[in-house]
Amino acid sequence: MEYKNLPDLKALATLREIVERGGLSEAGRAMHVGQPAVTKRLRALERCFDAELMVRDGGRLRLTAAGERVYAFARLVMDHQTELVNDLRQLQAGRDRLRLAVTQSIGEHLLPELLLAFADAYPNYRIDSRVGYSRSIHTRLATGLADLALTEIQPDHPDVLVQRWLDDELVLVCSPRHPQGTREMLAVAELTQLKYVLRERESSMRITLDRTLHDIGIDELPLALEVGSTDAIVEILERGRHVSFLPRFAVQGAIDAGQLHLIRVEGLRIMRTLWIARTRANLDNPAAEAFIAMIRRGPLPGAQPGSAE
Repeated sequence: MEYKNLPDLKALATLREIVERGGLSEAGRAMHVGQPAVTKRLRALERCFDAELMVRDGGRLRLTAAGERVYAFARLVMDHQTELVNDLRQLQAGRDRLRLAVTQSIGEHLLPELLLAFADAYPNYRIDSRVGYSRSIHTRLATGLADLALTEIQPDHPDVLVQRWLDDELVLVCSPRHPQGTREMLAVAELTQLKYVLRERESSMRITLDRTLHDIGIDELPLALEVGSTDAIVEILERGRHVSFLPRFAVQGAIDAGQLHLIRVEGLRIMRTLWIARTRANLDNPAAEAFIAMIRRGPLPGAQPGSAE
C-alpha cells in the first residue's frame, strides 16, 4: 500500500464539484472558496495521481481519460463519506440504521407494508430505503453503500450473500375490455400479434422477459410504449388497448378485483425468484437480522415464500 501520495478528500470533492457544476467558478461558489483555491486543489490532485485530469476544449473544461477514472473514484469516496457521517449520527442518537435497497416493483408494491410492519415491531431501528435497478443495487451492496437488498435478479459477486425470498411469475395481463379480455389461453405464436406496454429494458422484469422470449425464438414483441412504473402500466392497460407482462405480486390484487384479466400462454410460464442479498461484512447487523426474520415469517399478497438457500 502506497501512503506517500494519498489524495486529499477536499481535492476529490473539488473535482466532483467542477464536473457536476460545470466549471471552476461554479465549484468555488458551491464550496465557498475562491477560484484560485479550486485550481490549487485540482493541480494537487493531478500531482497526486501524476496525470492530467482536465483539459480545456472549446472554452470548457472536460475530463481526460485519467480524469474520468479519478472522477468515478471521487464520487464513490464522497458517497461513502456521506454514508459514514449518517451512520455516526445514528450511533450518537443511540439507534441502529439499516440501509435498504430495493427494485422499483418491490418498492412500489411490497415495501410500504414491510416498512410499516418493521416500524411497529422494531421502533428503535431505522430504515433508509432506496429504489433502483437491480444492477445498480448490486453495485451499492458490493461497494458498501447498502446493507441489505431485495432484488429481482440474483447478484453475482463473491462478497454478496443471497437467500431465496419469494417465488414470483411474470404474467400476461390486459383489461377485461381488451379484445383478448375473455381469452383464457393463447398460443405462443399469438404473442407477436398483440400490442404491448412494458417496463424499460434496464428493469429486472424486462431483462427476465426478454431473455425468456429469446430462448423460445421471439426476439421482439410489438412494443407500443415503454413505461418506468408498474402502476402507470396498469392504468394504461385499463384503457383496453394494450397487454403487458407484469409481476404477479404487483397485479394479483387487480386480477382478483376484476380490473385486470390474466391470460395464460400455452407451454410458457415465466417463473422467477425474488432475492434477499447482503454483504459478508453485514452478517452481524442487528437491524438487518431483524428485518430478514420479519419478512421471512409469512407470505405477502400475490407472492409465494421461497425456501432458504
